[in-house]
Amino acid sequence: MRLFDSAAGQLREFAPANPDLVTMYVCGPTVYGQPHVGNARAVVAFDVLYRLLRSRFAKVRYARNITDIDDKIIAAAGQAQVEVDEWARQCAVWFHEVMEQLGTLVPDLQPRATEHIDTMIAMIEKLVAAGNAYVADGHVLFEVASYPAYGSLSNRSRDEMIAGARVEVAPYKRSPEDFVLWKPSRPEQPGWESPWGRGRPGWHIECSAMVKECLGETIDIHGGGNDLLFPHHENESAQSCCANGCEQLARFWVHNGQVTAGGRKMAKSAGNFFTVKDVLQEYPGEVIRYALLSSHYRRPLEWGEGLLAQSKASLDRLYRSLASAGQPAADAEPAAELLAALADDLNTPQAFAVLHELAARANRAGSGQAAAAGELLASGRFLGLLESDPAAWLQESATGGGMAAAEIEQLIGKREQARSRGDYETADRIRQQLDDAGVAVEDGAGGSSWRRR
Repeated sequence: MRLFDSAAGQLREFAPANPDLVTMYVCGPTVYGQPHVGNARAVVAFDVLYRLLRSRFAKVRYARNITDIDDKIIAAAGQAQVEVDEWARQCAVWFHEVMEQLGTLVPDLQPRATEHIDTMIAMIEKLVAAGNAYVADGHVLFEVASYPAYGSLSNRSRDEMIAGARVEVAPYKRSPEDFVLWKPSRPEQPGWESPWGRGRPGWHIECSAMVKECLGETIDIHGGGNDLLFPHHENESAQSCCANGCEQLARFWVHNGQVTAGGRKMAKSAGNFFTVKDVLQEYPGEVIRYALLSSHYRRPLEWGEGLLAQSKASLDRLYRSLASAGQPAADAEPAAELLAALADDLNTPQAFAVLHELAARANRAGSGQAAAAGELLASGRFLGLLESDPAAWLQESATGGGMAAAEIEQLIGKREQARSRGDYETADRIRQQLDDAGVAVEDGAGGSSWRRR
């Protein structure tokens, strides 16, 4: 099994430090609104990795955090005129609801930042005592110059790091790239008592504390979007290694590429985003999941109506193959070729090619049809796809509103009555009416069936 390690800048053979346990931490959402499609890509990509790891190793412990204290959350709660903790809880519910509709498995652990404040304070105290952090003007800051290995994860020079950090220029900083571990809270803002006064943690220290508490000081895989590589993961790695006295926070750093819209990274700040909730009004969750996996996870993915329509058409072909093949073999396993593709740095485009080859085999009449259909079903479900009943999918998965199923069934019945009495003009008119509504009618020995195009 090979994974691309961002720290090494190359593919590496993966094996856990403990053969009996794989530990994986993925940066989860900062919950201040409805998640958008860009947020969903990391969730879906690492869900596939989680499934693959569970199939190959005795035990996997997967943690994905919830950042429930952050300046964005405070601002959004203020706009909504809701208490910060209440707003964060509601946004977390929205996140879990839509990710469930995308077929993602629930991680083993879902720590919330506010549950680990004591660990954050303890880590910051260690950093101050060791000379890696300093107190200034009510803030505690990590001193980047105190850690010679800083920059090795993202492979950036000091000038690049200063330019890319987008840090606040403040007179109390010893150096521009130093970053906040703890900051004071105003009376109306959420805060916790600490040795440095009432305040709240910086973003980076939150993940360091949750990794340590949930999985240990050094873990096998740390994941997230490639926009987190710097500064978040660079900072997280530096402060964890200094506080814990370890050489590395993660043995593998795995990053997914960004979803783009109009050629730019999808982001709420840019206004070019689509919430998962809104897209689910038009397409089933499986279509969104297929679209997010259609490109290799490390490559950028341009989002748009064409991608969704193509993904739905691809899923329709797979479901038609299952529907035409009849009862699939019950004891089938995922195809070895599909598992091999995923073991090669999660090559989902190649895995999809395997699915469509299996569908082609399932379409061929003969003794091997049930076996091919069973392998297709098992392979699709390994990827979190093909979870619906094929007949129901082909009838109900139309995009947008469309003609109601009951109305279609009624027209099909009228058409069959017209055909039985030889009124082919009426039968053809009804068929054209259905065709105009995006419904394909297929006549067979057992009667007429239909599906949405």
